[in-house]
Amino acid sequence: PSGGGAARRGGSSPLLGTISIKPDDASLHLFEYPLLLENRESGSRQSMSNISNFLSRITATNKTGSATEHSYRPALEELFDAVAIGVTALNEPKRVKCGAPDFIIQRGDIVIGHVEAKDITVDIRSLKDTNKEQQQRYLKALPNLIYTNCLDFDFYREGILVASVTIADLLMGIQPKPDQFERLENLLREFVAQRPQTISSPKKLAEMMAGKATLIKDVLANALKDDKELRGELAGQFQAFKEHLIHDITVEDFADIYAETISYGMFAARLHDQTRQTFSRMEALELLPKSNPFLRSLFGYIAGPDLDDRIRWIIDDLADVFQATDMYAVMEGFGKLTGRDDPFLHFYETFLAAYNPAKRKARGVWYTPESVVNFIVRAVDEVLQTEFGLADGLADTSKVTVDWDTGTTDMKGKPITTRKEIHRVQILDPATGTGTFLAEVIKQIAPKVKGVAEGMWSQYIERDLIPRLHGFELLMASYAMCHMKLDMILTELGYRPGKDAKRLSVYLTNSLEEGEPANQTLPFAQWLSNEVKEANAIKRDMPIMCVIGNPPYSVSSSNKGDWIKDLLVDYKKNLNERNIQPLSDDYIKFIRLGHHLIEKSGEGILAVITNNSYLDGIIHRQMRKSLLENFDTIYIADLHGSSKKKETAPDGSADLNVFDIMQGVSIAVMVRKRGKKSKDHQAKVMHRDMWGTRNSKYASLSSDAPLSDGYQPLAPVEPYYFFAAKDFVGQDGYDAGFKLDEFMPLNSSGVKTHRDHFVLDMD
Repeated sequence: PSGGGAARRGGSSPLLGTISIKPDDASLHLFEYPLLLENRESGSRQSMSNISNFLSRITATNKTGSATEHSYRPALEELFDAVAIGVTALNEPKRVKCGAPDFIIQRGDIVIGHVEAKDITVDIRSLKDTNKEQQQRYLKALPNLIYTNCLDFDFYREGILVASVTIADLLMGIQPKPDQFERLENLLREFVAQRPQTISSPKKLAEMMAGKATLIKDVLANALKDDKELRGELAGQFQAFKEHLIHDITVEDFADIYAETISYGMFAARLHDQTRQTFSRMEALELLPKSNPFLRSLFGYIAGPDLDDRIRWIIDDLADVFQATDMYAVMEGFGKLTGRDDPFLHFYETFLAAYNPAKRKARGVWYTPESVVNFIVRAVDEVLQTEFGLADGLADTSKVTVDWDTGTTDMKGKPITTRKEIHRVQILDPATGTGTFLAEVIKQIAPKVKGVAEGMWSQYIERDLIPRLHGFELLMASYAMCHMKLDMILTELGYRPGKDAKRLSVYLTNSLEEGEPANQTLPFAQWLSNEVKEANAIKRDMPIMCVIGNPPYSVSSSNKGDWIKDLLVDYKKNLNERNIQPLSDDYIKFIRLGHHLIEKSGEGILAVITNNSYLDGIIHRQMRKSLLENFDTIYIADLHGSSKKKETAPDGSADLNVFDIMQGVSIAVMVRKRGKKSKDHQAKVMHRDMWGTRNSKYASLSSDAPLSDGYQPLAPVEPYYFFAAKDFVGQDGYDAGFKLDEFMPLNSSGVKTHRDHFVLDMD
């Protein structure tokens, strides 16, 4: 009581002290408080007893002289049982072997913390090598964590050391510090009393997901390596991926992409969750969009009762993170479709930067600015209307009849085809990433359709949009993001799926590999086989009319399949060059893919933003010649911004890139109309330069008519066929001179080092 009042029992007891009643102590009556002091004293004595008993067991074990790290774990288990009623410390060697911390602390079915127990001789405050690396992984993934060697205890919250205590020194045997016993008991009680804090920050959620994904990756890889004969369920999945999707995939790579997929699959499920107070891996399966059978099939295993116990704990841990997440706060602002920033995509970049920044750079995963995406999609819409006479542009629903491979053969082994009616305007993003371009197509189409017949919007989506909107993606996390992004966009724009709603035509596949019949010999592989089979049908038979996107740039390409290499021969013909490696850059392979698809269809539009080195690179001259021969009109918007070339605007001011990269970029819109090209055919080339700051380029892309403002005709001539404005004044006089290699036929390229491994060595 405050002031001079006194609380008395029976009106006669003297004032013993004052206490503060917390809201959660509502059941505590004032007349009971004198007992608190007595209980506090007995609690203190009990603390001393708990820690003293624990240390006695540790000392006895240590004195045997044969104790190992595992010998001390029963004592730790008993300690947690004594600290709090209803708390269980689980230690399972099989699970620990695959990367789990030594103890998972639970209250009922709820995980409240983790404990990593090292040998008594290990200095937990000076960990090195693999122990240090393990600790860094745990600190990122486990928000309530104890590190201990049974004498020293370090308590971590959200990766930060919040308390340390030492209950004994290891000098000449174990020397107790009784004055620290009560402190340890209090810290342990505080540890088991922790409750997950609500997560409302995209950055915080991304970091938590990244930490869990890293542990999932480690656990999966270790579980696969432990299954030496590859007989388990997880091994079957690994073999299926190797058979159907990525033929040279390693155990580590599989674990990596699988971890990302699980993380984003659960993220997708939580986005669709209306019961905010509950969430689990089982609930995730029910919540995943029906438009994504691939993820639903995968989660049939993740959510099932037969999930490997070595994996289950960390999946459940990730589910707890999502249960503690306020998704409304995390995704706030996503509904503002006209805004410049898209938190959905920024969240993906934040996750990838936290989980694997090297992969983000290597795979070319960069957020494509909204103004760039909008510019390209509007350009395609414009060309469809002006060059192809389709008044509705991207919203067009006209159809054509084509030959379609049935997947069967006749008696002679010849493929059997059938005539099939499909939509004419088939759209493909072959490196769709998170679906930015496909989402923009939907946003461009929606006003046209809803403005005419709002009530037909859902029917239009199922009948006339999903069947012709396609995306290919090789990164599973991006693939999952694409599905959930498109699902959210459609839902926000008023789509209500019918009973026979079709899946989104976005597939997990390598665009640069030829479509082949899928093998369904592995039982678990059937759903993956079906994914590949449907993607291959699009590759083989679908007459793609519009190829759009932002393909990856990687001169050290890992896409070295024979099919795409054979296609690239057309860009390398008659090149007498020592080094044609730049022509194997991924972005050039994707341009060649789009070129091939449009040529196969007989008509169409290739609209992409890429590295701009092919516009005037000497090595790219045959590539430009081939494009001129196969397209009718080529629009080039050179955005420059190369810090490698130290480019500046013509007026001397700064010239900046629209991406956070060093290489300059450009937008190309290439148009091919139906009809055979003559032998001397050459496309008309329209070119514009865009200089200045990043924001000024964004503004121009957003406001300008995509294919009208600022373009000037170019007349590419042999032997280089430049797609850039060049000053050829004096060319005739230059050509009248002599070539250097004719003047000096015996020549060398100067001093070079070769066979260094033979003449130099370090040991």
